[in-house]
Amino acid sequence: MRYVIPALRSLVTLVAVIGVAAYAAAALLTVADIIGRQLGYPVPGVVDLVQLFVLGGAWLVIPYAFMTGAHVGVDLLVESLPRQLTSVMRGVAGLAAMALLSMMLYFCYATFQQQVMFGDRSQQLGIPIFYYWVPLLFGVGLSIVGTGLGLIPSPQPTTSTEVAS
Repeated sequence: MRYVIPALRSLVTLVAVIGVAAYAAAALLTVADIIGRQLGYPVPGVVDLVQLFVLGGAWLVIPYAFMTGAHVGVDLLVESLPRQLTSVMRGVAGLAAMALLSMMLYFCYATFQQQVMFGDRSQQLGIPIFYYWVPLLFGVGLSIVGTGLGLIPSPQPTTSTEVAS
């Protein structure tokens, strides 16, 4: 466990960086398309690609929000409770979120299987629609892990006060 939890935290962080890079790719493609249209060379399939990057970016960043508690929340009631009860409430909320995410993963996977079976493709480039589902499924699955990691206290960095002689 000593190495697993830091490795999982690093994985969630790395995936979030990839998600942000996907957002950047969507923005750059949009700018390239705007400039290209002015010059008579639009980016082919820009809508399909931007949709894929934005969808992928969103689902790859969400696990990091669960892990760090950076998502939007209302702490007014929880913060007014005693510290021990606050910890219990946060634990219950985290477990409820993990249960909900597990249900989402189950039902999303069933829909993903339908997309694979039907073989639908995107309008402009013909990208198989199931490619749009892969980051969603991965992100929801990793969100379960991220939520669990959010329930585990992060180790505080230790600083040595000893001076080497």
